[in-house]
Amino acid sequence: MTPLRGCRGRCIVVGTVTLCLAAGWALQTPRGVSLVVPQPNINATVAQTILLSVEYSGGGIATIEWKHVSSWGTTKIVEWKSGNYVNISTVYKDRVTTFENGSIQLRNVGMRDAGYYFITVTEEYGTNTYGTIILNVYEIIYEDLHFVAVLFAFLAALSAILICFMWLCNKSLNLVQKKVTHQLTASTTEEIELENIEC
Repeated sequence: MTPLRGCRGRCIVVGTVTLCLAAGWALQTPRGVSLVVPQPNINATVAQTILLSVEYSGGGIATIEWKHVSSWGTTKIVEWKSGNYVNISTVYKDRVTTFENGSIQLRNVGMRDAGYYFITVTEEYGTNTYGTIILNVYEIIYEDLHFVAVLFAFLAALSAILICFMWLCNKSLNLVQKKVTHQLTASTTEEIELENIEC
């Protein structure tokens, strides 16, 4: 009977130790990374400042990386570890600001900035979470405004020329009428004088 008690006692001890180790391992296992992209599609105009907003939360220290993918290729924008270093690529050095929640701000956007922005959040245990934002960049069409302004100036100049031409025609017509009236008056007066002389 004694050996059975010893075996049962050992089994209880081994089971208890195993249970404690499993509980400790479960507590150390990452709870998972939560990554929310509130605005997955952003429209911007050239030279605007935009916020690529995400909401990251998770246990432990995570590495956050942003990449830009477009027809010109793939570019790594920035990578940083929570509370530690920030590594911004030289192309984006003066244009990017990072935030603790994983968001980045991009200043002075251009047409080449349009495309897909991928964020990868990697926890210290190796769990990855991904998010995507599509950025559409539009040019402000100054050519249309320029065309309207030039057309308006042309029409204003044409109207001014037509008004001047009409004024000149009116003056010329008045002068001609005065001259004709004067000549008619002079010839009528001459005829009357001739008639008086003949009489």
